[in-house]
Amino acid sequence: MIASAEWKKGRLFDGRSESGHTIHFDGTAEHAAGPSPMEAVLAALCGCTSVDVVSILEKKREPLEGLVVTADAEQAVEAPRVFTKIHLTYRIRGKVSQKAAEDAVALSKNKYCSVSKMLEKSAAISYAVEYES
Repeated sequence: MIASAEWKKGRLFDGRSESGHTIHFDGTAEHAAGPSPMEAVLAALCGCTSVDVVSILEKKREPLEGLVVTADAEQAVEAPRVFTKIHLTYRIRGKVSQKAAEDAVALSKNKYCSVSKMLEKSAAISYAVEYES
């Protein structure tokens, strides 16, 4: 896997992925032109675990109608400002069995989500599952 970041001006950068996608990073306090790199990491965690949970529930033939994963994180006060705590909330819509949902989330956190496994080296990661019918 290959990625790059190119400085554009000020604190603005264009990140590029090997697959040809661009992410505009904004290192200013306002983050008006794009996420900060740390915000992007947190969004990547939500995306990574979402992919896992949807895949697992589809394999179990659960009637998933929607999934939103949100993250609330705390960072160290001093540099490097690594994440120290992350709480994920999984909002599941559909008539998915509670056991299937809990199993899918646990499997993602404990086995499949590469982003989660990297972040747990510095951050305590907790989660909650909420259900909407």
